[in-house]
Amino acid sequence: MEVQIEDSQLVSHYIQGDERAMAVLINRHNSRLTGFIYSKVNDRELTEDIFQDTFIKVIRTLKRGAYNEEGKFLPWVMRIAHNLIIDHFRKNNRMPMFNATESYNIFAMMNDDCLNAEKQLIKDQIDSDLFNLIKELPEDQQEVLQMRLYKDMSFKEISDNTGVSINTALGRMRYALINLRKLVEANNIVLTN
Repeated sequence: MEVQIEDSQLVSHYIQGDERAMAVLINRHNSRLTGFIYSKVNDRELTEDIFQDTFIKVIRTLKRGAYNEEGKFLPWVMRIAHNLIIDHFRKNNRMPMFNATESYNIFAMMNDDCLNAEKQLIKDQIDSDLFNLIKELPEDQQEVLQMRLYKDMSFKEISDNTGVSINTALGRMRYALINLRKLVEANNIVLTN
């Protein structure tokens, strides 16, 4: 009976110069990652391109010594793939848009339908990233965004609770989303699953 080496050990072996360790990692996660990419792009050739680009990025990151996701190799690789998928859609203007701006609507792609374990892991990371980004906004924008997103309050209710006009509440929400989008791009964070 062959004992399966943990991903983290294979990563260490690869960093120490064992090229075969990367081949094992690629083979181990090939079908899962390919299925994940294909489910988003629905194109075999594009799936193959993104899969290859993902592992090129993985290899470059490991060779630079910039990998620090100990024990979380697959979710990390999937986030890299997800970033590349989003880059592809951005280049082709196929992301859902927010109003008439050039950026995509980060909230339009978040949903909670039947999440399997993998999607739940990604969703938990998205929720955590989003929560941390919101904390970086000015306090008045944080307040409106949290009331709207987490408490599902109407702008009238937000207005009543904060003592500002509905237009001010709408303005704060607009600036919160603009600033959040800038933070997402500046931190290269993926908020879709």
